[in-house]
Parts: sequence; C-alpha cells; structure tokens
Amino acid sequence: MNIAFIPVRGGSKSIPLKNIKLLNGKPLVYWTAKAAQEAKCVDKLVIATDKEEIKQTVLSFGFSKLEVYDRNPENAQDASSTESVMLEYLEGRDGSGNFILIQATSPLLKSEHIDGMFDTLKNSDADSVFSGVREKQFHWIEGKNGVEPINYDYRNRPRRQEFQGIIAENGACYINSVENIMRDKCRLSGKIIAYELPPETAYEIDEESDWIIVENLLKKL
Repeated sequence: MNIAFIPVRGGSKSIPLKNIKLLNGKPLVYWTAKAAQEAKCVDKLVIATDKEEIKQTVLSFGFSKLEVYDRNPENAQDASSTESVMLEYLEGRDGSGNFILIQATSPLLKSEHIDGMFDTLKNSDADSVFSGVREKQFHWIEGKNGVEPINYDYRNRPRRQEFQGIIAENGACYINSVENIMRDKCRLSGKIIAYELPPETAYEIDEESDWIIVENLLKKL
C-alpha cells in the first residue's frame, strides 16, 4: 500500500491555524490533499492533526482515500520534527509499501508531480526521492578568508543558459519505503534522487508575504 501522509497541527506563530485558513477560496491543506487524492499512485491519504477544528475541516472535503489520524500533542509542538509524527503513525505497522510525505504548506504541488516522482523512483535503483527546484543563482558560503563560492568559479563566470545550477529542496514531497523510514528514522535514506518541479513550487507558505504570492500564483495557474 502506498500511503500519502500530510502532517498538520493547530499551532502556528506566524499565521494562526494557517492549515485551514482559506487560500484562493479553499483551506490551505485542501490543495495538497486534493493532489494526493487525485494521484494514481496513492492508495490511502492520511492527514495527521492534533486539532479537532482541522479534523472536521478535512473530513468535510469528502475525499474517498482520506483517513484522519489523531496525532499525539507531544509531537505537534513548535520544536517537534516531522519525523516524530511519521514514526508515531508507523509504529507497529508491518513495514510494507511506500510512504509519501507531503507538506501542507506547498499548495502548488499537483497530482501529476506525485505520480511523476513515484514512477521515477520505481524505475530507478534509488531508495528515496525528494521534490526540488533548480536554482541558477551563484551561491557563496562564509569562510576563513571572507566568502567562498560553492557552485561556480567566479574567475570563469558561466553564462546563465550554460549554467547547470543546483537542486534545492522545495519541501513539497518525499517518497521512501515504509521499511526504510522505520529503520533509519528519516524521510530520506539510502540512495537519494531528486525530482525537479516547476520553479513556482519553490514557494512554501510560512509568512503572510508567502501567502499573497502563492494565492496569486494559484489564481494564474
């Protein structure tokens, strides 16, 4: 069984109850839940929450694949890791199938992206895959003698069209086997590959400014 798992919690300091705040007329979590519901590779969609208001909201979507998991409040704190609620849900399970972690704060994720990631992983020799976007920016890191470039040679600056750039996680989706996650306690493990998504999916909703940008992108797309 392939499980799509969306962790959402009630607490958010930047945007209170942001996971059910309306974004382009629908609760934020609706957009990724809809993508998982429509993805061919997903057998079951699990939304894990600690808040009754969120639970009732997602149940109102009427999605046939949906199951709500009442997560432990201890794993829904500001300092709680996503892995903590993943492992809480998986505890005692048989370890078969695949686990598709989806972040509710990435509403530009689509069902075809999830299916594309799944098919790419299935047809490769990799163990896990994450979604990312290609950045064609020149990155520097602080060193002992000022700053140093990490992805290009400033003495031989490439033209943008010839520059491969780097892949940055966009935080939208991760796929690994249930067995690997239970063993390694991590969403990614083994041989890892990246699946490139369109540039606009780089936006994650963390602040009010992100909300405005993503809402306008959703209207256009």
